[in-house]
Amino acid sequence: MTKESGSLRTTVIKIGGSTLGEHDSTVQDLAALQKNGINPVVVHGGGSVISEWMSKQGVRPVFKDGLRVTDEEGLKIVVAVLAGLVNKELVVSLTAAGARAVGVSGADGGMLKARVKSPDLGYVGAMTDVDASPIRALLAEGCIPVIAPVAVGVSDEPDRPGFLLNINADTAAGEIARAMGAERLIFLTDVEGVLDRSRRLIPRLTKRQADDLKNSRVIAGGMIPKIEACLRALERGAVSQIIDGRRPGALSDSMNGKPIGTRIG
Repeated sequence: MTKESGSLRTTVIKIGGSTLGEHDSTVQDLAALQKNGINPVVVHGGGSVISEWMSKQGVRPVFKDGLRVTDEEGLKIVVAVLAGLVNKELVVSLTAAGARAVGVSGADGGMLKARVKSPDLGYVGAMTDVDASPIRALLAEGCIPVIAPVAVGVSDEPDRPGFLLNINADTAAGEIARAMGAERLIFLTDVEGVLDRSRRLIPRLTKRQADDLKNSRVIAGGMIPKIEACLRALERGAVSQIIDGRRPGALSDSMNGKPIGTRIG
């Protein structure tokens, strides 16, 4: 279920924490897009930073099918790192580059809602609802929304009125793109794109091809939620690209129509 406000078409860009380094130009590319009249919606991860802070607390990171298993103590670290440190550092970097950006989490304004995905995963959410109106309000004010993938947890249990859930950033980006009827969804990641069995880049995938690669386990691990997000966004017509965000100019090249990475749809 989704709630939409208006018919604005936009681009959702998911930034992986591992792609923001000294050699990439993502922040500068985002600032340039805004100066050219395009305000993208940014959803960010922060997995490597979360793992680093978990290690400092003596917590061993555990993953299942590309999703981080999150217990109660781990959730505190996830929320603090994503909605706090990573989110605000990205906003500060964008501001320094001349952009107007506002950092929020999916819990703000009840933007993202989710149910517990599986007891085995702990406090990890399966998205149930996106209210795009807070995002559209920020866009209307000329700001780049920078969204941390934390959601309001919902439950049928009367003694559990409200709680936080960790949302995979790829999943959140796909659901936001779908809810907004976005034209494009771009994943900036730390690989060239989707690779075949011989580790060669696949420049373009149809829905059927993507499903086949996932079912045959050619697509595995952290690429699974990315492909699933692309397919969800495709239901509303969004063309997706998975590109190497570490490469200087990658985002600008993608926005300018250069055939880089893997296109889905």
